[in-house]
Amino acid sequence: MLAPQRQQAILAQVRLSGGVRVADLVAELGVSDMTIRRDLEVLAERGLVLKVHGGATAPPSGVADEPGFAAKAERQRTEKAKLAEAAAAHVAPGSAIALSAGTTTVRLAQRLVEIPGLTVVTNSIPVADVFYRSGRPDQTVVLTGGTRTPSDALVGPIAVASLRDLHVDQLFLGVHGLSVEAGLTTPNLLEADTNRALIAATRRLVVLADHTKWETLGIASIVPLHAVDLLITDAEPPVDVSELTVVEMTG
Repeated sequence: MLAPQRQQAILAQVRLSGGVRVADLVAELGVSDMTIRRDLEVLAERGLVLKVHGGATAPPSGVADEPGFAAKAERQRTEKAKLAEAAAAHVAPGSAIALSAGTTTVRLAQRLVEIPGLTVVTNSIPVADVFYRSGRPDQTVVLTGGTRTPSDALVGPIAVASLRDLHVDQLFLGVHGLSVEAGLTTPNLLEADTNRALIAATRRLVVLADHTKWETLGIASIVPLHAVDLLITDAEPPVDVSELTVVEMTG
């Protein structure tokens, strides 16, 4: 394997998992420790990775950076599974719910396919696909139209218009980041508008957020924290969230 090919493979792994270890790359690529370190040096000089002791990580992301669905799906898999399990306990048979786009809400969808009589509104292609593949005849899925984002969300004016006259019992919302000052945030301006339309359609807003989402900032605020009725998370929030109605922890 030529150096550019090897460096591209390393970069793909960093983008997928968020970081790599020199020892793992040596074993995987079959080259020397020194060769891997030279590759990481080249990538670091180009600003594509951040060198750390024993390996490299993805560089700090900007507020408009939006990872793809596949990359996000590999992060915090255990935590997301716990969040999905806790959220599913709040869904009653025969109810009308909405699921936003996101890898955590896809995990939730996988648990909801066994609940009878659901009506599900979503702007997520992967969420809709989970229900489609289950083939359950007593469930109804409404997928908004719109422009597809890197995280497989459908957003924009068409998505917002399709939600305008809908009403659901609960919305389960995955977010890019949370903070006391900015509230719920996303790196996609159009997704912020679509998420606000989902929130306007629901009677109860449930947010699913693992511990890595705290103090992560996206370019656009969706709603302030006090708009959240229930926050399901995996660890004690690092900030004061007493303004929230309920915080449920799965960790």
